[in-house]
Amino acid sequence: IQVMHARSEGGSADGWFVAAKGGHNAESHNHNDVGSFVVYIDGFPALVDVGVETYSRKTFSGSRYDIWTMQSGYHNLPTVNGVSQKAGRKYKAKDVYYNSADKFAELSQDISGAYPEAAGIVSWERAVRLERAKGITLTDRFKLKSAPDGLTFSLMTPYAAVVGDGQIEISGTPDGEEKQIEFTIEFDAKKLDPVVEDITLDDRQLRRAWGDTMRRILFTHRNNPVEGTIKFEIRR
Repeated sequence: IQVMHARSEGGSADGWFVAAKGGHNAESHNHNDVGSFVVYIDGFPALVDVGVETYSRKTFSGSRYDIWTMQSGYHNLPTVNGVSQKAGRKYKAKDVYYNSADKFAELSQDISGAYPEAAGIVSWERAVRLERAKGITLTDRFKLKSAPDGLTFSLMTPYAAVVGDGQIEISGTPDGEEKQIEFTIEFDAKKLDPVVEDITLDDRQLRRAWGDTMRRILFTHRNNPVEGTIKFEIRR
């Protein structure tokens, strides 16, 4: 299933924790999420996988991927030409590499194969890197067949997010806890235009996990290039 997990210090929840995955989109209880990742700070969620709503007939039917929590656009992933990842064994990561040392851990892969032809992707190299003392860096290097009609990047968090100049300031208290979580996402404002979408959670199971609201930070590329590099730096 090609999953990496790494933390700032072994045996301690203090500091950073990151998990990232490759794999394919026909895994047991699959979400369309090849290349997605999550971040925890001091043992508490920061950037998240929303999870699954209360099981219903639809969850295990042909309409499974009509459920928003199953879609790649609501994971920490890009959407290209308005096209999301598709379900199926052939939609998978390739060239997956893991590297680790005292100061860092990294999972890199090409996630282009998780998207259908309609997305128009030639290659999409994604690297999730933990600098154990500093934070997480996400780097996407992509090449498309032609200039896209749209190019967006989603990041999911349960906390309030405020757009600043080249950074998003995120803060909040995990549901039922006293711990205050604060961190920033730094990005190139010349390339990306961010908005914060509030998603009201009506499902009982999701509300129990996250409270009343989930936020999707949606970064839209200003220029829609044929190829390029996008970097996000997650810091305290």
